[in-house]
Amino acid sequence: MNNPDQYKKSSILTKREKEVFEILVQDKTTKEIAAQLFISEKTVRNHISNTIQKLGVKGRSQAVVELLRMGELKL
Repeated sequence: MNNPDQYKKSSILTKREKEVFEILVQDKTTKEIAAQLFISEKTVRNHISNTIQKLGVKGRSQAVVELLRMGELKL
């Protein structure tokens, strides 16, 4: 049987990590991101930290640049 998901481009990010970064690039604070997604600020920071680790970069701004370069994020 064919898996319908097998044709989708697989993302390095989870759905939630992607949501966090999509809001982050709109110049929102951790607090604003948390409020918008109905999660805690700590959870937002965890998603950002996990993404930074996955990408092997040094910070949020480098993560954003790398995600843009990879086509994972649009401005």
